[in-house]
Amino acid sequence: MKPVIFGLSGPVITPDEGAFFRAAEPVGFILFRRNVETRAQLSALTDSLRQLTGRADVPILIDQEGGRVARMGPPEWPAFPAGPVFDRLYEIAPMSAIQAARANAQALGLMLSEVGINVDCLPLLDVARPDTTDAISTRTYGSEPMRVAAMGRATLDGLAAGGVVGVIKHMPGHGRAVVDTHHHLPTVTASEEELEVDLEPFRSLAHASMGMTSHIVFDAWDPDRPATLSPIVIEQVIRGRIGFDGLLMTDDIDMKALSGTAGQKAVGAVAAGCDLVLDCWARMAEMEDIAASLGNVGERSRARLDDAMATITPPEGEFDELIARRDAFLELVR
Repeated sequence: MKPVIFGLSGPVITPDEGAFFRAAEPVGFILFRRNVETRAQLSALTDSLRQLTGRADVPILIDQEGGRVARMGPPEWPAFPAGPVFDRLYEIAPMSAIQAARANAQALGLMLSEVGINVDCLPLLDVARPDTTDAISTRTYGSEPMRVAAMGRATLDGLAAGGVVGVIKHMPGHGRAVVDTHHHLPTVTASEEELEVDLEPFRSLAHASMGMTSHIVFDAWDPDRPATLSPIVIEQVIRGRIGFDGLLMTDDIDMKALSGTAGQKAVGAVAAGCDLVLDCWARMAEMEDIAASLGNVGERSRARLDDAMATITPPEGEFDELIARRDAFLELVR
């Protein structure tokens, strides 16, 4: 298997994609709005990915956070709230916010499990600041590390109860970025002491099975390379100070924060210590470049992958009851 997660171009696997995926053997796949239409279509698509790979537990990812980041949405699926809604509730009723976040995540898990998706790129553990880019601040659980960690933990637990493994992101913290990594490379000039605030939620949830890097330069640790491509940040900060030993994937390497060819970026990320490369846009030439550039997934990375997927258990709970429970709590801030 190649240490990469690829996107798909549409609602079905094309013949060219099928032939390429069989030859390249990526670890898994990630879905976007272009890939989802109806429950029946999406279930058929995820079934076809399992059949193509011959792996019942092949990771099938999605970014289903709620709010602005939701690949599955109305009218086929209900809208879900984003992190700031739970942050507002926490301000007046902390335990209610935690219970609401857990119920919300469990309902999300049930919704994803129903159509064969087993990994959700959630929760964000980024600590917001007044100047945090809107690309992050509209999605976070707030500006207080303990609060972020508490709701992140509730979200991980809820997703797990819904039959889905969560991905903590964006390590070692995206809150100090004032520009969007989709378009620019941010540089953070905060000191190591100041950055302890950003590490705190990730440290609290270092037991998580999966995590995602950020494409940000941290001057205090490595002024020359963004975290995704920095062995210093990955080994000394993410693996060391945070203590995360789960499966570490990159954020989408197509983001403009990173430079170089797709293959160069993929090789750089794996060389820096990332277990998997995330390439989302299903551009065949770029996927071929990545597959040709990468070796097979390493033994330690494969063990982390197997451990993460083994945490998935049959989904529990009733979707409507969970939504009703969440909404009863959220009435306090509506």
